[in-house]
Amino acid sequence: MKAIKLLFALFLSVSITSCVVVNDDPLDDDFISLEEVVGGYDLWYVDFHRTIGTSEVPYLSRAFTVSFFNGDLYANNNIVDIGKTGNGLGILVGSYRTYNDGVIETRHNLDGNYSFEVIQISANEIRLNDLQSNVSYLLVGYQRNNFDYDMLFYDNIEYFLQEYVAWERTSTANGTPNPFDSEHFLQFTPENVTTFYSSNDSFGTDIDLINWDYIGSYRIDDIIDYNDLKFLTLYYEGGDTEEFELSVINDGTIELFHLSSNTTYVFEGRGFIQYLKGEGKIKKPAVRNSGRKRIKIERKKINRRV
Repeated sequence: MKAIKLLFALFLSVSITSCVVVNDDPLDDDFISLEEVVGGYDLWYVDFHRTIGTSEVPYLSRAFTVSFFNGDLYANNNIVDIGKTGNGLGILVGSYRTYNDGVIETRHNLDGNYSFEVIQISANEIRLNDLQSNVSYLLVGYQRNNFDYDMLFYDNIEYFLQEYVAWERTSTANGTPNPFDSEHFLQFTPENVTTFYSSNDSFGTDIDLINWDYIGSYRIDDIIDYNDLKFLTLYYEGGDTEEFELSVINDGTIELFHLSSNTTYVFEGRGFIQYLKGEGKIKKPAVRNSGRKRIKIERKKINRRV
């Protein structure tokens, strides 16, 4: 494999300063262009938890992945349907141009123009330093056929739960009777990042007509040594608390194991919400144009209690 001489990070501090060695001699056999670097992977996962700085680039703060393909800029702003939308690349959001001095310019259809210094961190990691503001994004490269979808869902579980208008319970197994048995619908919203609603309405109720009986906040914790399991705690405004192990079955189904009753509940998503920026609407059947942005979420790490 040819060494990448285009970009070599000698130093990267918290203040996002760096030194870069650039080889712009096109006759050098080992020269790899910036276009080859950013186009070398189908998908670049935006590892938002490793973002540095106090500013933001709006379209990167919304995206879970971005792709650079023949001058076109793509983004996946939703977790649901990722791998399917745009043949896996997501939606076309703009264009880009690369330069051999290690700079990439992007033109987002709604957010405008941005220029980034590109730093090669490892074979499949790059850092984009915004040249106009104090922010730096870490991108991890994948091909479409080896993208880690499980990692995406569990690392961003709060956002996945928000992508349906409601979650309807479709099955109950084992366990002993308990008050949560009467709660048939759940909703997770971006309000204060972790707000939930719950309803006793009958199964099959139209999602636009659901009466939300309870409101509260929720917390999701990591379970040590389990990458495919989370711990969900619902804090009701009235003071009650419910605790579950949460697992993702697919991009429309979750399973909740209720600790106090040993009951397993399966919920399916109703009313997919596609997060866009602007006024364009896609009937999927529900669209929220709030321009949802990701934030850094710090989770507690706990031992499994089951």
